[in-house]
Amino acid sequence: MTLKQNLPHIDAINSYQFVTFRTKDSIDSFVLNLQSQNIPNNTKQASIDSYLDNSPKGAYLNNHILDSLYRYLVNLDNRIYELIAFSIMPNHVHILFKQTQPIAKTMQQIKGGSAKLINDILNRKDSLWCSDYFDRAIRDEKHFETTYNYIKNNALKARLQDHHKRFYSIYYSQMEKGL
Repeated sequence: MTLKQNLPHIDAINSYQFVTFRTKDSIDSFVLNLQSQNIPNNTKQASIDSYLDNSPKGAYLNNHILDSLYRYLVNLDNRIYELIAFSIMPNHVHILFKQTQPIAKTMQQIKGGSAKLINDILNRKDSLWCSDYFDRAIRDEKHFETTYNYIKNNALKARLQDHHKRFYSIYYSQMEKGL
């Protein structure tokens, strides 16, 4: 059985989406080799995420860049998506949201706006993000919980010292506001 290299994106307004996108400079021969292997997409993505968690390549998303991207993603809530949670790793981002427009448009706005913001801060002109992204439509409540917990624990699992600054959740935000 041959698997497609690039599965089509599931575009379903009002569905929950889990999306991972990574910096262009994080992609190296190891990741390219994994991407070309004939293995299930979820296995492939888990292997890539595990590798990227410990790779210094393309690790721009730290310190003031982390803070700026964090604010940028939160500010898009209720404008281009209904934000549930995200985790900003040094070279990639995991985000869970309820889709309110076509996913390609959402990702174009996330990646385009954040690339301009980050490139301006870093005084660079090159492409920041890989052109593609991994997305998975959430199928049911169990899938939602598993995905949410994956995002929540990602920076902690990678043993990042600033893990507490890398995770956002609407649930924590509401608790902070006393809701």
